[in-house]
Amino acid sequence: MDQATIKVTLFVFLFICVTSAPTPQGKVVDIYSFHINSTVTSRYAVTVITSRVANRLNESKEIHFQVQIPKNAFISRFRMTMEGKMYDGVVKEKKEAQQQYSQAVSRGESAGIVSSVGRTLEEFKTSVTVAAFSKVTFELTYEELLKRRLGQYQLLINAQPMQTVADFKIDVYIHESPGISFLEVQGGLNSKELANAVTTLRSDKELWVNFYPTLEQQTKCNVCGPNGMNGDLIIAYDVERPYPSGELKTSHGYFVHYFAPKDIQRLPKNVVFIIDRSGSMHGRKIEQTRDALLRIVGDLAEDDYFGLIVFDSEVNVWRRQLVQATKGNLEAAKAFVRGIRDQGATDINAAVLKGVKMINKHPQDGAASILILLTDGDPTSGETDIGRIQANVKNAIGGKFPLYCLGFGFDVNFEFLQKMALENSGRAVRIYVDSDADLQLQGFYEEVATPLLTNVQLNYTGAGNLTQTTFNHYYNGSEIVVAGQITNNSLESFQTTIIAISKNANVIFQDTLSAIDLTDFIPENPDFIKRLWAYLTVKQLLEKEVTLKGTKKEAVKKKALDLSLQNKFVTPLTSMVVTKPEEEKTQVAHKPKEGVQPHFEHHGDTTKMTPDQYSQIQRFSVPHSQRFHSNRGSRFHSAQLRPGVGNAHFVDTQPVALPDLLITGPAGSAAHDVVDSDLKYYEVHEEDGVHSQTGRRDFFSPRVTMSMDTKNAPTTAPPVSSVRFLISSHLQPKPICYDLPAASKLHLLMDTSSDFSMNGLLSHKGFQLIVFRFKNSKHTLTLSLEGVLYSSDQKSERFVWGQEVSQQESDSVTLILRKNEVDVSMGTMRIIVLRHQKNGETFLWPAVRQQPSTASLEGILGKNKLLYEELPSSLIKFADTEVKASWSTAVDYRLPSAPAVGCWLIPFQSILQGTLSDYTVSDV
Repeated sequence: MDQATIKVTLFVFLFICVTSAPTPQGKVVDIYSFHINSTVTSRYAVTVITSRVANRLNESKEIHFQVQIPKNAFISRFRMTMEGKMYDGVVKEKKEAQQQYSQAVSRGESAGIVSSVGRTLEEFKTSVTVAAFSKVTFELTYEELLKRRLGQYQLLINAQPMQTVADFKIDVYIHESPGISFLEVQGGLNSKELANAVTTLRSDKELWVNFYPTLEQQTKCNVCGPNGMNGDLIIAYDVERPYPSGELKTSHGYFVHYFAPKDIQRLPKNVVFIIDRSGSMHGRKIEQTRDALLRIVGDLAEDDYFGLIVFDSEVNVWRRQLVQATKGNLEAAKAFVRGIRDQGATDINAAVLKGVKMINKHPQDGAASILILLTDGDPTSGETDIGRIQANVKNAIGGKFPLYCLGFGFDVNFEFLQKMALENSGRAVRIYVDSDADLQLQGFYEEVATPLLTNVQLNYTGAGNLTQTTFNHYYNGSEIVVAGQITNNSLESFQTTIIAISKNANVIFQDTLSAIDLTDFIPENPDFIKRLWAYLTVKQLLEKEVTLKGTKKEAVKKKALDLSLQNKFVTPLTSMVVTKPEEEKTQVAHKPKEGVQPHFEHHGDTTKMTPDQYSQIQRFSVPHSQRFHSNRGSRFHSAQLRPGVGNAHFVDTQPVALPDLLITGPAGSAAHDVVDSDLKYYEVHEEDGVHSQTGRRDFFSPRVTMSMDTKNAPTTAPPVSSVRFLISSHLQPKPICYDLPAASKLHLLMDTSSDFSMNGLLSHKGFQLIVFRFKNSKHTLTLSLEGVLYSSDQKSERFVWGQEVSQQESDSVTLILRKNEVDVSMGTMRIIVLRHQKNGETFLWPAVRQQPSTASLEGILGKNKLLYEELPSSLIKFADTEVKASWSTAVDYRLPSAPAVGCWLIPFQSILQGTLSDYTVSDV
């Protein structure tokens, strides 16, 4: 039987197109679940894409998996699971991978090398044959260090499913220990029609962004079509910067230092623009260049000095020396720019040397000098040997100031420009020949328009294996990042000193790392600093290799290769070899160079690729002699773990400090499998004079329960008879929390316009029972601790927790059942019900993900957009009412990770604006 070919493409995350004729049975290949999970810790982002696809027909189908990832990212894992078997890709040296590919071709097998490049994204492709009525799961991980530009970091997610996906989720978690100062969710996926699909939760140091569009929204928004969405989700943010010397983080013998001082006076610039006006710039290119230059010249500050050079086979200067950016000079410069016309050949050598000469003749003291070259082609006049041109420019500049090379279009020799820029402390940027090329030019200039420091040197005592530590300029809105290893893993001698030149004088920033800096790691990736160091080191070694020759070049390349292989990064020196199901052919994926045109060679054969998995979630085990410390109130306690059966005892080693502690774990498990050290967060509940505490290590997932006799111990936690609720959104400066009595039958949410309601039975932890009703109870959904019951049109269907992902659709109702959550869409309402397990107890918790913006909602969860103002003396003002509040903590059970967050604790009567009886029902 011939196999029809179906291509499933992920554009940053997945798009599907069917090349065979559709069948009456509906979707030939169904993407029934698609999740994107991105975790950002101290600017280092780890993104995991998981796509589950089903072949609904009775014949095998070929599925192509195509992912676009940010250009600066390295793929670090790819896994494919089908028919219970997992296939992992292996990262190998490029030559070895290419040899394997060539051998497959020589045997007559179809094979493909996967590489493609776009403006900001790169493509990664693979494919596999899925048997009739079978499923396949793709999982891809990539890592990147977010770069600060114009005062913000941006995490870009480009979603183009080109098919509606019922179980579609994008979850972003960001943790920044200095605090998050700015947040904005941008892009077409945050448009008016999709605004309700985007939710943000925020605490001082943590940020969650969720995007859960309904099936209806995926076809009716501005960036949607009948086949699904096509747009971007951009999370833009910045962090607090309390210390001029920057932010230091350490872990497992590695450190990272972020340096971005603020409140520094800008330096005046000496800037020369060198513009290619050769014949190849004819038409739109020269028009966009003129438009961009007019705006750039208009933005020069009065204390800046500037020059304009245009060249073809001849070099012409506007003025023979740099002139001050006075109003008169700026108007004259704009007139000159308007008269630039394309003609002649391209003498890059003479033009750049003229620019260097102009800057060298101008006084350098107290100013930052910058040279900017824009060209669209190879040198064709004067000196045309690119090696000699690079040497001439390097000798002329002499390391005194940076050269930035802007390559217009794909005809330009980008490698030539890249090497010339890197040899002179600058960088090369490709300007794409699109309708916004003028904005690209202007955007680049804005990044270097405001220099704050020059000759920046970062020195570290007690450290080695450092990334780049000297920087020609530091620009406003940017950030300098240095990583390295701490010598002998000792913090006692570790110290940083930063020396730079500012507008008025030399400046020195100095700091010593203290033990307090050794916090803030998350469970998903506790050794992220080591990986960040490896990532940054590989990036900089690859740049350095471009500028070297001979044995030095090979030595640097080998070091970058070794690090790439150790960390399983797909880099320009490594490729990913696909190990595929039996009888399928070999495929190799590699990271393309800038400017390489898309190249995908595939002959109807199915393949797969995946790098070895590195463990993101680590279990924490300790010996029985491990000592634990607890900081309760103002008293510091130390205890020792002793073995037990299914539990362990903490026996206080300081009798006056703390009585016995009992730590319990899952039945039958060894104590060292369930206990974490360095417990940080506690929820204290009183029960017959005994306080039961839940302890959680800051960044590891295992949970433990401690019991201790603490009748007289102070606590701010709610009594056992109450449960804490959270209200948080980007509209509020800080979250608000309130306590409600347990054993209450609560009216949770009602939308009278769509006849939707949700009620719940509250236990001492969370909810035991939640009931949805829709369309005059035509649809009823009951969620209990045992399972899920859905009734519609006199038909009922039962589901159990922990089953394989499945979905149900009927009459404006969609149910998506996952292991520990149910995704419920009823009309314009979307709610996730999470099943939590904590201290041996199980409970449910609802999280409203989408609601109609115009609806007048009733119920406790309808109070989720509360606006307030903070006043002195811990007063909170709602509308015209002031309420006394206290700063406390709460566990956010609306998220699967259930993080602890700070919040303003307020009496529920003030928030709900009524009594408890107003929000209770006689029957759930």
